[in-house]
Amino acid sequence: MVLCSNENSLVHPMKSSVILKGFSAVLPPYHRPQEEGFEWLVDAHARAAATFEGREASLEKWRARISRMVRRYNCAAEHIGRRRSDLEDFMHTDWQRMEIFNLLESPQGKGLGARNRFYAETASRVVEELFAGDIEPPSDLLHVSCTGYASPSPIQRLIGLKRWHNRTLATQVYHMGCYAAVPALRIAAGLLQCPPRNGERRVEIVHTELCTLHFNPLDHSPEQLIVQSLFADGHIRYAMVPRDTAQEDHGAAALELLSVREEMVPDSLDDMAWVLSDWGFRMTLSRDVPGKVAAYAGLAIFSCLFVTKDERVHLGHCCAAEQWLHALLFTLHPLVLLSAGLLWPAAHGIRNACPGWIGYAGDERALLTAFCALVFGFGMFQFIYWNLL
Repeated sequence: MVLCSNENSLVHPMKSSVILKGFSAVLPPYHRPQEEGFEWLVDAHARAAATFEGREASLEKWRARISRMVRRYNCAAEHIGRRRSDLEDFMHTDWQRMEIFNLLESPQGKGLGARNRFYAETASRVVEELFAGDIEPPSDLLHVSCTGYASPSPIQRLIGLKRWHNRTLATQVYHMGCYAAVPALRIAAGLLQCPPRNGERRVEIVHTELCTLHFNPLDHSPEQLIVQSLFADGHIRYAMVPRDTAQEDHGAAALELLSVREEMVPDSLDDMAWVLSDWGFRMTLSRDVPGKVAAYAGLAIFSCLFVTKDERVHLGHCCAAEQWLHALLFTLHPLVLLSAGLLWPAAHGIRNACPGWIGYAGDERALLTAFCALVFGFGMFQFIYWNLL
């Protein structure tokens, strides 16, 4: 598996070949189709708003409003068939028997303490289930999560349960969000370089994520409706071992890890965040990127049309050579704008804006500067020719 092959990026080739194998998942027990999930979201948001206002009469008004918003901003059912959760609350609307989302008492649901206790209990149970059949201990255990924390952690409890105390080391990889698997692989690869504690070099990685636990029904923003209709819960384990010690298992899935890449994109720190609040963890997703792309595309289209505005005048006053020059301008204008748009990310240090189909060589800033100089020069020629000569 090649995570990146760009020679100019922050790629870390493996010093020795390693294999990822032994993939095993535990599915959360509660699930429903995406369309049914939309209805639950509408009921929960309406219930939370009515409780917050203290006016039961506003319930239907809120239900109608939220229904329109959910239909507009949701992640549609044709893209997501169903989602799973470890929390039974999402299977009914009997608010009085909700474990977390008793919205008749609190419009945001229970606080972070109750949610984290549920996480700790669930994660410990899942990790124990994932390793129920294991007898031989791994040299290292990595626990990856960004939706809850506990000490002792689920893998520490597992080590105690299995009596692997002096044979397995525990490492926590927390609060790295959607990209957490990448640093987890880098850490595991580094641990494989250490002398084994029990004669076997094997790092077990386990992910436990309960995203639905951090739903806030009192936040009706489009950003949060997208988040609440997109993420779900899931748990998986897999092992990293040196290739020279991996046993052949022709029926099992395995991946060879060739390199690992991580890169912080400049000026992107505020585009996505995962922060703690009184009621739980809150995700933010920036709208700047699609907005900026739309603005650039709109202005580019306007510019392509705007350059044709004087053609009626040119037709009566320009020679054949000038008409040919205008035809060339109309042909190149959209191509120049498209090229400038594609070069802009790389000129600002973003090398992975269009992975797989555009390769950046490192001289994009100079090329973009040359573009601007040529366009400015041609603009000055047009101004002087038509106004001063």
